[in-house]
Amino acid sequence: MTVRLCLLLEQRYRDHSLPTALADRLRHRGHHVDIVAPGAQLLDLADLITSGNHDAWILKTVAGGPGLGLLEAAAHAGLTTINDARAIRGVRDKARAHLLARHHQLPVPPTWAATDAATFATVPAHHFPLVVKPADGSDGHFVHLVNGPEDLDNLRTHHTSENLLLGQPYIPNRGVDLKVYAINGRLFGTERSSPLSTHTTVDRPVPLTAEISDLAHRVGDIYGLDLYGIDIVMGPDGPTIVDINDFPSFRHVPDSLDLLADACLSLAWNGTRRNPLDPSHHHARTPL
Repeated sequence: MTVRLCLLLEQRYRDHSLPTALADRLRHRGHHVDIVAPGAQLLDLADLITSGNHDAWILKTVAGGPGLGLLEAAAHAGLTTINDARAIRGVRDKARAHLLARHHQLPVPPTWAATDAATFATVPAHHFPLVVKPADGSDGHFVHLVNGPEDLDNLRTHHTSENLLLGQPYIPNRGVDLKVYAINGRLFGTERSSPLSTHTTVDRPVPLTAEISDLAHRVGDIYGLDLYGIDIVMGPDGPTIVDINDFPSFRHVPDSLDLLADACLSLAWNGTRRNPLDPSHHHARTPL
């Protein structure tokens, strides 16, 4: 059975190898994949959503990019989206993602939000140093370590917009983040140098403990994600989740293209995971 897929690929990821390589792999298997570049090409919106040309939509996007709105419109029209469009919104807004994590008692750090970096000066002194990052950030961009309130003026020169910033206490660690990748229920681990590290160069696959695996599966269940990644810092008190991403890079995942292709086909045929925001919206998931 031929599956017809629409891959929404935003400008930042046009030169990334993973999305186009995934499209090529699916085509090689005999399936139809249209690559649509929201913001870079003229789109007939009515034809795009209602023509019935696609069995499922996949999005590789940045936070706040034009693709997510199109994906949500497709979902509203009853089309399958990979991941569920509402699940993507739930993790792209980092403040919302944190509140959901706290509600479900996931191990996340205390977090403060402000639009002006100077406002973090009112955070109690014992929580410094702080890690300050944009609430709509991705790929570790614009993540800063703030040792004390006196450093916040320098940070203001990097963030002049009214976008929301998040501040979290720095967790002592060895300069390495644990990245957990999930592909339709299968988990893979990678250690990678933290964006704050200046003395560590690490990028390698690692096995996952039962504790981390259970935590990763909980994240998928809570946020309703099928393809996702988690950034974890291993600190003195154990694992702490510092970021959750939909459709990450899947670096060092063995046979990642075939696994992703299998997952996309399975999800297109059988439907995506139930989104927790809508208890009536439930689809069974078939293992790979």
